[in-house]
Amino acid sequence: MAHRAIILVLDGVGIGEAPDTAAYGDQGSDTLGNVARAVGGLVLPNLERAGLGLIAPLQGVAAVERPTGAWGLMEPRSAGKDSTTGHWEIAGVHLAKPFPTYPHGFPPEVVAEFSRRTGRPVIGNVVGSGTAILDTYGEEHQRTGAWILYTSADSVFQIAAHEETIPLAELYAACDTARAMLAAPHDASRVIARPFVGVPGAWKRTANRRDVSIAPPAETLLDALAVAGIPRNGVGKVDDLFARRGLEGGHTKDNAEGVARILEWIRRGPDGLLFANLVDFDQAYGHRNDVPGFYQALRDFDRALPDLTSALREDDLLFITADHGNDPTTPSTDHARECVPVLALGARVRPVALGRRPTFSDLGATVAEWLGVGFRGRGTSFLPAIIA
Repeated sequence: MAHRAIILVLDGVGIGEAPDTAAYGDQGSDTLGNVARAVGGLVLPNLERAGLGLIAPLQGVAAVERPTGAWGLMEPRSAGKDSTTGHWEIAGVHLAKPFPTYPHGFPPEVVAEFSRRTGRPVIGNVVGSGTAILDTYGEEHQRTGAWILYTSADSVFQIAAHEETIPLAELYAACDTARAMLAAPHDASRVIARPFVGVPGAWKRTANRRDVSIAPPAETLLDALAVAGIPRNGVGKVDDLFARRGLEGGHTKDNAEGVARILEWIRRGPDGLLFANLVDFDQAYGHRNDVPGFYQALRDFDRALPDLTSALREDDLLFITADHGNDPTTPSTDHARECVPVLALGARVRPVALGRRPTFSDLGATVAEWLGVGFRGRGTSFLPAIIA
């Protein structure tokens, strides 16, 4: 039976400061640790058994003597702290400088060119969160048919449009237009379609979000697997983060749908790699400073974990990790520069400490070795340590 691997990214679930966190202004960010303290201790029995409490002290999570998996911590090495950067680093690519951000909105010439190419005016062009942006600009958007443009502390060009005011197909086309025009020095990491519905006072973003990422600048794990003819499937926004290069993906509306698709792949999927992202931790709770919601999402995932692990084949490896932090307990609503946990699970995994890994890329290198390709990217495989 051929080997398979699952990389499961819990979006935004960091586990404490990186060595250079202060350079990003994120001192004190510790997503899992601070959430644990805020709720009086985490009750996550399945992640606890896997070894989560051995990675870092977490209130409520014991450091078990006989974990079911291997455990470790990975430091970010690439510049930046967004989803694109984190996923690329997992797949072996490091960036020397972060993507540009726009704390005062995009330059007038960029906005004017986007308006010219799409044939619609633009309102907004501010930094803000999605729900507040709709409250401010939703009625004007419906009245004028203008795009709502906004950004955040991340490198994102976000375009909001009511689905009854501007058809989804036109919104997606506008995102592709923006992606094509956003070249250096304004090469934002992602263009994001933010469709919504509803009426004033009751706006609601829909599940039809679409991310259009800039293409990776170097060979990734996915590229290497493609050359080798090894199947690659995605769950969640991962295909968008790699500009749909080397991955067949499937968007999900929430974590529950994401877990269901992951389970379906484990039970019936082909050989090769599944690269999955569960975004609710970040999108629904971290960015909104919703501590109870964040903790509930952790508990929901913990309850689902036994179904995932019990469905694994003998030669499957399941890696649980994250791409950055998004601490809902801090005043910031943005991503945080944090280390991330890594848990390795599977019938052949030895319960060993993986230590403090110097880059997320060690995970991609490990998957590459498990799947039999020579690619290691910027990482060092820890496969020999975990396979019995």
